[in-house]
Amino acid sequence: MKNCIFCKIVSGGISANRVYENEKILAFLDINPVNLGHTLVIPKDHFDNLEQTPEEIACEMIKAAKKIGSVLYGAVGAKGFNLGMNNKKAAGQVVGHVHLHVMPRFSNDGLKLWPGRETSDNERHKVAKKIRSRIA
Repeated sequence: MKNCIFCKIVSGGISANRVYENEKILAFLDINPVNLGHTLVIPKDHFDNLEQTPEEIACEMIKAAKKIGSVLYGAVGAKGFNLGMNNKKAAGQVVGHVHLHVMPRFSNDGLKLWPGRETSDNERHKVAKKIRSRIA
Protein backbone atom coordinates (compact mmCIF):
# COMPACT_ATOMS: atom_id res chain seq x y z
CA MET A 1 0.00 0.00 0.00
CA LYS A 2 1.21 3.43 -0.90
CA ASN A 3 0.96 5.14 2.50
CA CYS A 4 1.78 2.15 4.71
CA ILE A 5 4.93 2.72 6.76
CA PHE A 6 5.75 -1.00 6.74
CA CYS A 7 5.37 -1.19 2.96
CA LYS A 8 7.82 1.73 2.75
CA ILE A 9 10.26 -0.22 4.90
CA VAL A 10 9.88 -3.27 2.62
CA SER A 11 10.59 -1.14 -0.47
CA GLY A 12 13.58 0.57 1.14
CA GLY A 13 11.91 3.99 1.22
CA ILE A 14 12.30 4.05 5.01
CA SER A 15 15.32 2.54 6.71
CA ALA A 16 15.01 -0.08 9.42
CA ASN A 17 17.32 -2.31 11.40
CA ARG A 18 16.62 -5.51 9.48
CA VAL A 19 17.37 -8.75 11.29
CA TYR A 20 15.84 -11.37 8.99
CA GLU A 21 14.52 -11.53 5.46
CA ASN A 22 13.42 -14.05 2.90
CA GLU A 23 11.33 -13.78 -0.27
CA LYS A 24 8.04 -13.37 1.66
CA ILE A 25 8.94 -12.06 5.12
CA LEU A 26 10.87 -9.15 6.61
CA ALA A 27 11.78 -8.72 10.27
CA PHE A 28 13.22 -5.57 11.80
CA LEU A 29 13.71 -3.99 15.21
CA ASP A 30 10.80 -2.04 16.67
CA ILE A 31 11.65 1.67 17.09
CA ASN A 32 9.72 1.74 20.41
CA PRO A 33 10.68 -1.61 21.92
CA VAL A 34 9.36 -3.05 25.16
CA ASN A 35 12.92 -4.36 25.56
CA LEU A 36 15.98 -4.08 23.35
CA GLY A 37 15.73 -6.72 20.64
CA HIS A 38 11.93 -6.37 20.22
CA THR A 39 11.41 -7.39 16.60
CA LEU A 40 8.50 -6.96 14.21
CA VAL A 41 7.83 -9.73 11.69
CA ILE A 42 5.82 -8.68 8.63
CA PRO A 43 4.86 -10.10 5.26
CA LYS A 44 6.42 -8.22 2.38
CA ASP A 45 3.01 -8.08 0.72
CA HIS A 46 0.43 -5.84 2.37
CA PHE A 47 -2.38 -7.41 4.37
CA ASP A 48 -4.32 -5.25 6.83
CA ASN A 49 -4.89 -7.92 9.47
CA LEU A 50 -4.64 -11.62 10.21
CA GLU A 51 -7.97 -12.49 8.59
CA GLN A 52 -6.78 -11.07 5.26
CA THR A 53 -3.43 -12.85 5.46
CA PRO A 54 -3.16 -16.11 3.50
CA GLU A 55 -2.43 -19.10 5.73
CA GLU A 56 0.84 -19.78 3.91
CA ILE A 57 2.07 -16.27 4.76
CA ALA A 58 0.86 -16.50 8.37
CA CYS A 59 2.82 -19.75 8.72
CA GLU A 60 5.92 -18.07 7.29
CA MET A 61 5.52 -15.29 9.85
CA ILE A 62 5.42 -17.83 12.69
CA LYS A 63 8.48 -19.65 11.31
CA ALA A 64 10.41 -16.37 11.20
CA ALA A 65 9.27 -15.43 14.71
CA LYS A 66 10.46 -18.81 15.98
CA LYS A 67 13.90 -18.30 14.42
CA ILE A 68 14.21 -14.81 15.86
CA GLY A 69 12.92 -15.76 19.30
CA SER A 70 15.35 -18.65 19.57
CA VAL A 71 18.38 -16.42 18.99
CA LEU A 72 17.34 -13.64 21.40
CA TYR A 73 18.79 -15.59 24.32
CA GLY A 74 22.32 -15.29 22.99
CA ALA A 75 21.89 -12.02 21.10
CA VAL A 76 20.49 -9.88 23.92
CA GLY A 77 20.66 -12.19 26.94
CA ALA A 78 16.89 -12.74 27.06
CA LYS A 79 15.53 -15.29 29.51
CA GLY A 80 12.37 -15.83 27.43
CA PHE A 81 10.22 -14.08 24.86
CA ASN A 82 6.62 -13.15 24.23
CA LEU A 83 5.02 -13.47 20.85
CA GLY A 84 2.14 -11.09 20.25
CA MET A 85 -0.17 -9.65 17.63
CA ASN A 86 -2.58 -6.77 17.95
CA ASN A 87 -5.24 -7.52 15.38
CA LYS A 88 -7.40 -4.51 14.45
CA LYS A 89 -7.67 -1.14 16.17
CA ALA A 90 -9.79 -2.35 19.11
CA ALA A 91 -6.98 -4.77 20.00
CA GLY A 92 -4.31 -2.06 19.82
CA GLN A 93 -3.11 -2.46 16.21
CA VAL A 94 -1.51 0.88 15.33
CA VAL A 95 -0.03 0.10 11.90
CA GLY A 96 -2.55 -1.38 9.45
CA HIS A 97 -0.15 -4.00 8.10
CA VAL A 98 -0.33 -7.38 9.81
CA HIS A 99 2.69 -7.98 12.06
CA LEU A 100 3.95 -10.13 14.89
CA HIS A 101 5.90 -8.80 17.86
CA VAL A 102 8.77 -10.93 19.13
CA MET A 103 9.58 -9.39 22.52
CA PRO A 104 12.59 -10.53 24.52
CA ARG A 105 11.91 -10.89 28.22
CA PHE A 106 14.22 -10.62 31.18
CA SER A 107 13.79 -11.51 34.83
CA ASN A 108 12.37 -8.51 36.67
CA ASP A 109 11.99 -6.38 33.50
CA GLY A 110 8.84 -4.80 34.92
CA LEU A 111 6.55 -6.04 32.16
CA LYS A 112 3.39 -7.84 33.19
CA LEU A 113 0.98 -10.10 31.38
CA TRP A 114 -2.55 -8.86 30.78
CA PRO A 115 -4.93 -9.49 33.65
CA GLY A 116 -7.25 -12.47 33.57
CA ARG A 117 -10.81 -12.26 34.78
CA GLU A 118 -12.92 -14.82 36.54
CA THR A 119 -15.71 -16.49 34.59
CA SER A 120 -18.19 -19.18 35.46
CA ASP A 121 -18.30 -22.63 33.93
CA ASN A 122 -21.66 -21.69 32.43
CA GLU A 123 -20.26 -18.55 30.73
CA ARG A 124 -17.33 -20.49 29.27
CA HIS A 125 -19.66 -23.27 28.08
CA LYS A 126 -21.94 -20.78 26.25
CA VAL A 127 -19.04 -18.95 24.61
CA ALA A 128 -17.32 -22.18 23.57
CA LYS A 129 -20.56 -23.34 21.95
CA LYS A 130 -20.90 -20.04 20.01
CA ILE A 131 -17.29 -20.22 18.80
CA ARG A 132 -17.56 -23.88 17.77
CA SER A 133 -20.76 -23.20 15.81
CA ARG A 134 -19.04 -20.51 13.74
CA ILE A 135 -15.85 -22.39 12.85
CA ALA A 136 -16.08 -23.90 9.39
